[in-house]
Amino acid sequence: MSDCLFCKIIAGEIPSAKVYEDEAVYAFRDIAPMAPVHVLVVPKVHIASADGVNAENSACVARIFEAIPKIAAAEGLTNGYRVITNCGEDACQTVKHLHFHILGGKPLPETMA
Repeated sequence: MSDCLFCKIIAGEIPSAKVYEDEAVYAFRDIAPMAPVHVLVVPKVHIASADGVNAENSACVARIFEAIPKIAAAEGLTNGYRVITNCGEDACQTVKHLHFHILGGKPLPETMA
């Protein structure tokens, strides 16, 4: 998508602090971290949100979840981490490109409310 922020980051049109990349997945540091380690993991194909995952593109999500433990290990998250995705306006999804937050590096609160 030509107007998608994350598509532009993946294409190299907007700089990012890349931490991982393969043929299907791109991961980079969040610009407003909510934990000592806050990495965003995105599919290279544009999927608007978790609601857009289907039989044709679900392999991209599987690839993300194969990459997440590698990224967490590389970031030193040996005592645990949290993986979050926001879906839609009420969940505060601000970029309409499926993405997963890896948060860690300190004890995290049990609730997010």
